[in-house]
Parts: sequence; C-alpha cells; structure tokens
Amino acid sequence: MPRTVSRGVAALLLSCALLLTTAACGADTTQTVSAAATPTPSASATFEKQKLAKTRFVANAGLAAGAAYQWIVKPYRAGTFKKGADGRTFALVKAGLAGAFTYNRLKAAVRNAEGDPLLSKAVAPLSAGIESLKDLGTKLRKGEVDAADVGGLEGVITGVKDAGRSAGAEVVDKVPSASQLSGG
Repeated sequence: MPRTVSRGVAALLLSCALLLTTAACGADTTQTVSAAATPTPSASATFEKQKLAKTRFVANAGLAAGAAYQWIVKPYRAGTFKKGADGRTFALVKAGLAGAFTYNRLKAAVRNAEGDPLLSKAVAPLSAGIESLKDLGTKLRKGEVDAADVGGLEGVITGVKDAGRSAGAEVVDKVPSASQLSGG
C-alpha cells in the first residue's frame, strides 16, 4: 500500500511540475510574440498600405461591376428575366449569385477604401446605396427584380466607379469566373 501512495504522489508532483513549466513557457512566448508583432511604423509602410488599399479597391470594385453588368444588367435589358423567356430560370439563378457576389465585393471595396484617406472620403457617401443591395441576390433568384432594382444597382456601380476615379483609382469592369461567382 505505501508503494501505491508514493507512486500517486510522484505522479501528482510530476504533473504539477509539467504544468508549471508549460505555463512558464507559454508566458514567455506570449511576451516575445506580442513584442515582435508590434513593428515600428515607418513612412514607407504607411504608403504601401495606402497603395495596396487602392489596388484592392480597384480589384474588388471591378469584379462587382463586371458581375453586375454581365449577369444582371445585360440579361435584364435583353428581356431574359421576363416570364416565358428562354433560359429564364438559369439566368435568374446566375443573376442571384451575381447579386450576392456584387454586394460582397462592394462591401470589400468599401473596407479597402478605408485604408486610403482620399478614397475613403469619396466612397463614404455610397455606403447606404451599397446596403440597399443586400437583398438583391434573393430578389433576383425569385424573379422579383424590376427596373428600379436594376437602375439602383447601376447607380451604385457608377457611383463607386466615379468615387474611384476622383481618388485616382480607376475602376475597370472585370467579369469574374464562374468559380469566383459561386464562391469556389
């Protein structure tokens, strides 16, 4: 019996020693990581962030504009969304995906614009218009889209392009691939 007690005590002491050693190592590592993770900002780092923000803004806004035109505006003008039109169901599904994709990329473009002072001022007034597109994908999939919805979408896209142009970030339509559109 005394031998099992001593084994139990030894196991307990060994466990405590391991826990304390691990906790001590974790504390040192955390301090080292947090000190290393806060680099000193430099003027060139700030400039690169702003330049990258503009580039990312242009890419996201371009994809949003391309998807909106290719799979929403163009088919709507062609009458593909009307009841009885050939390929209506497939066009509405693609338009629904494009609507959700467009909203997502416009939101990302606004987040990117926040990294550049001039661009953020130009894009800020468009946030409400972008929020109004939140349910566009669902409306498109259900076939409930009308001229006002498509006109609102075109207005928001034009506003984002104009805001980019005024801030020196020219937005060019870029049609996303089918895998990008579906989230793959």
